[in-house]
Amino acid sequence: MHATVRPPDQQVASELHAVELRRQRALVDADLDVLDEIFDDTLVHTHAHGITHTKTQLLEHTASRRPYLRITRGELLIRLVGDVAVVTGQLTNLLRTPDGGERTLAGVATQVLRRHERDGWQFISFQMTPFAEQK
Repeated sequence: MHATVRPPDQQVASELHAVELRRQRALVDADLDVLDEIFDDTLVHTHAHGITHTKTQLLEHTASRRPYLRITRGELLIRLVGDVAVVTGQLTNLLRTPDGGERTLAGVATQVLRRHERDGWQFISFQMTPFAEQK
């Protein structure tokens, strides 16, 4: 038997939007307690430039660099397969650069979350693909 890909009902869509907003705020605020709660221990986070972090590495990166100044999302496409959600949509990050400047990075992000009975939705995968320059 194969699981069916389906759209979420209103309650599940609201839960997923809420956990995404928590992720955004926690990254900007470097709130490691919230990030630890909403990131699954098996998290694979692939940044737009291709570097991949585990949960531990991403938490360390966020704490030491505090790179996120603002995160905004466009409309999100949410698809469910059992207790797994695949969320795809535009993402724009205002980032702090290592030299103290700022830069904006925009693209499309795909996130995979899993619903735990006890812990609610947790992120297990993140991949951002930046928009290419149009010629």
